[in-house]
Amino acid sequence: MAGIMALVGGDEFRRPCREMDGEIMQAAGRHPARVVVIPTAAAHAGPEKAAQDGITHFNSLGGRAESLMILDWKQAEDAGLVAGVAAADLIYFTGGNPNHLLDTLRDSRLLTAIRAAVEQGAILAGSSAGAMVMGSWMRRPRSAEWIPGLGLVPGTAILPHHENSDPAVIFDQLQSRLTDSLTVLGIDAQTGVLGQPGRWRVVGHGQVTVYQAGGWQVYGAGSVIGAIAN
Repeated sequence: MAGIMALVGGDEFRRPCREMDGEIMQAAGRHPARVVVIPTAAAHAGPEKAAQDGITHFNSLGGRAESLMILDWKQAEDAGLVAGVAAADLIYFTGGNPNHLLDTLRDSRLLTAIRAAVEQGAILAGSSAGAMVMGSWMRRPRSAEWIPGLGLVPGTAILPHHENSDPAVIFDQLQSRLTDSLTVLGIDAQTGVLGQPGRWRVVGHGQVTVYQAGGWQVYGAGSVIGAIAN
């Protein structure tokens, strides 16, 4: 899918995320950027708070933020609700339950509208669960099971909250999945990658570990990650 995307490792809307999210908003190329926060993944864990936290956060950075309260597949098929993403400069999915988010978005009118918005220049961002569903594959939380993701970031799978992980252990777990056509991004909390498949820039305070069939490499803030599978 054409367009700029941001994949964040979790703990969104915290004070240490301000510089990172400021960069993400600037990439939209408009001021003030219209930010649409979608708390679908938090549907069963306080979606109103998740949305309001995002609104407060992005407004404090100079954005013009609002929420889009699409919490289930029926709402994701509602043309009136879905129209809320059409004029967005930044569409941001919060963290929460990736299984619910994936089930809600797959084959939905909302996903079609998001693809169209990104092709028209909007940035699509997701934190934790919001990032996980974007890859070609997704590992279910607390499980060894892998299932197809939305494929918005082709050839990629995302492991959020990676800051306490041992790359050697993770690589051993991933070896049966890693191929020349799949790269896994282990993204620390309050950290993200901004850009497009094949050319990501690390933003935030932590690190991003790139796992490929031949091994892994760790990238810090400001690093450009290129030449990965896509």
